[in-house]
Amino acid sequence: MSTRGPYAKGLIKRDEILDAALELFAQRGYDRTSVREVARQAGLSQAGLLHHFSTKEELFLEVLRRRDDRSTDEAEPVHTHSVDRLIGAVDRNAGEPGLVRLFVAMSAESAADASEARAFFAERYEWLLDQIAADVRAHQASGDIDPDVDAEDAASLLVAAADGLQIQWLLNPDGVDMPGRIRSLWNALKNAR
Repeated sequence: MSTRGPYAKGLIKRDEILDAALELFAQRGYDRTSVREVARQAGLSQAGLLHHFSTKEELFLEVLRRRDDRSTDEAEPVHTHSVDRLIGAVDRNAGEPGLVRLFVAMSAESAADASEARAFFAERYEWLLDQIAADVRAHQASGDIDPDVDAEDAASLLVAAADGLQIQWLLNPDGVDMPGRIRSLWNALKNAR
């Protein structure tokens, strides 16, 4: 059964706001994008936008959640992650320098305060590390990775490498092959015996 009426229109408008915010945040960055600009691009007044998202931070966090949802591989369940999926996300990020810049800046800024962004990133990393560690253990069970490798350490190193490679790539986009390097690290972990 399809959703109709005011609720459906509200969901459509919410998607339009998120699309506009994603585009503007990626182009200009979080700090240089105003709620007024996002509202204008979405065809709303500032008050109209604030009806859907009460703060700029709430809007930003919803943009990040939506971006995570879009990077879900249809072959995997929505709430799982794997090393292959991490590598795929790194590969997709190479086509979105504005979003990478935004993600790097906001994740670093969130470490300094007790904002909603800090909670979002802390929960996201905890979940991601758990998922990657579970995938490493699955590879250990199938004999692909030495059972003496600590799965949590391997997960932490893979995620740290992915994050660090994003910074290196932002500074030298033509000289840093993010997916190639994270793939090399993964292959080194699999071949370490």
